[in-house]
Amino acid sequence: MDNPIIPASELIINSDGSIYHLHLKPEHLASLVFTVGDPDRVAMVSRYFDRVEIKMQKREFVTHTGWLNGQRVTVMSTGMGTDNIEILMTELDALVNVDLETRQIKKDKSSLKIIRLGTSGSMQEDIPVGSFLGSAFGVGLDTLMEFYPSLEGDTSLAQAVKSELGLTFSPYQAAASSELLNQLDERFLKGNTLTCPGFYAPQGREVRLKPKFEQMIERLAGIEIGGKRLTNFEMETAGYYALGELLGHQMLSLNAIVANRPLKTFDEKAEKTVDSLIRAALECFVAKN
Repeated sequence: MDNPIIPASELIINSDGSIYHLHLKPEHLASLVFTVGDPDRVAMVSRYFDRVEIKMQKREFVTHTGWLNGQRVTVMSTGMGTDNIEILMTELDALVNVDLETRQIKKDKSSLKIIRLGTSGSMQEDIPVGSFLGSAFGVGLDTLMEFYPSLEGDTSLAQAVKSELGLTFSPYQAAASSELLNQLDERFLKGNTLTCPGFYAPQGREVRLKPKFEQMIERLAGIEIGGKRLTNFEMETAGYYALGELLGHQMLSLNAIVANRPLKTFDEKAEKTVDSLIRAALECFVAKN
């Protein structure tokens, strides 16, 4: 089958041979990648590495690659929102599945393990601040996947959200890697995450502008389909899961619950909670010798 050359306008390579936005070369990337939204959190993860061999930064994308317990690991920041995740996932995939010199797709594909370490707000009263939650499904309220091939699999939660809010577009739904999800221990709750295209009105917050949807949190929290309910809000998970499904990578989103929206509480020790999430994730996914 023909394997065309990807034009320079479609996959931009920097003059040093690194990929455009991430400023990385294939050798800079480990097969296990932890991601964080905030660039300042990269060092919060890599300080637990035994050693760091690579530090790169371009725009909001900060990358540290090093070693922990004899395993090579990468941690990188993404910024917020599924628009950034689209850039991240496309370029990470290109680093392992495109020959950047010939600009051709490799015959043998590689699958990365990509684990998001993020913060989130609970939409259920019984999920308190300070909890850790692994997302079994992500439901996207953004329109990113209108531009990509259709996803396969269960869409029941997404369709219920569309019906409840009367949306004029179709939310999308994608699943975590069952292999990664099953590696979580008893410290983690399991839930289903609603990914929103903003932090304020799209998550039912009101400052000066009143959200369009009345009682949004209560309405969404009340959805239950086949024993599954929506548990938390954030801004990236569904984009990760959807693009991971299409590109063939193993994805998992881990959430430090720092707000409980129905109870209107916020974690006063949020940074400590995030640090505890980081340590728990490293213990689950980077085995000790």
